[in-house]
Amino acid sequence: MEISELRPLIEAAFADRNLLSQEPHRTAVLEAIDLLDQGVLRVATPEAPGRWTTHAWVKQAVLLYFGVREMERMEVGPFEFHDKLPLKKNLDRAGVRVVPPGTVRYGAHVEAGAIVMPGYVNIGAYVGSGTMVDTWATVGSCAQIGKDCHLSGGVGIGGVLEPPGAQPVIVEDGCFIGSRCIIVEGVIVEREAVIGAGVTLTASTAIIDVTGSEPVELRNRVPARSVVIPGMRTKRFPAGEYQVPCALIIGQRKESTDKKTSLNAALRDFNVAV
Repeated sequence: MEISELRPLIEAAFADRNLLSQEPHRTAVLEAIDLLDQGVLRVATPEAPGRWTTHAWVKQAVLLYFGVREMERMEVGPFEFHDKLPLKKNLDRAGVRVVPPGTVRYGAHVEAGAIVMPGYVNIGAYVGSGTMVDTWATVGSCAQIGKDCHLSGGVGIGGVLEPPGAQPVIVEDGCFIGSRCIIVEGVIVEREAVIGAGVTLTASTAIIDVTGSEPVELRNRVPARSVVIPGMRTKRFPAGEYQVPCALIIGQRKESTDKKTSLNAALRDFNVAV
């Protein structure tokens, strides 16, 4: 089937799940997930730096895929799994290194040259070449990770499956995400940004640029080449004033800084203790 033929069949089946019993609709879902696995289709595509288009019908295909798959037992060496979705295969031919017990689900695409340590990449996600998904880092469903990124140990990149039109989490090329960071709810981290360890970014997190004489507050987006650390600010509640988390932009990554620089080196440029 041509890609142009898949969309109307998938959208119709998403509106009426009974259509999944009909072969054309079922086949459209299976073919869409196979194209996601190959990297031919993507849940979101870049239109320009910092600007992406989300394809709701592709997300709909992911959601419908759970409806057409049956539970099955899978054995990988001494490990046993019981799930609806198979694991990604032919990693050697794809040129992808996956270190045991790292897991990449079928329907995710990982470009040649990427490394997945004992982490996890969920269906619908895309991981660019040269990127490392470090130990216990998670790339949630439909998240888009660029080339030459480093997701440090324990990073949580959230999945955004529903609603289908919602933007997934996007980390553009050359970003460094520090240990135990959490990035969820469709936040976009623009190219070559450095996110310090322990930063939490949600749709409602205040991202405050403190590099000028007055703070500039952003939401849902980290500008390109920003260096970000965790922060706190005072917020008044009926019961009193309390400190709530925020993220602080403390500077810009230097042009001379290597794209694969360590987080420590990038933060020391701004006299931040590490």
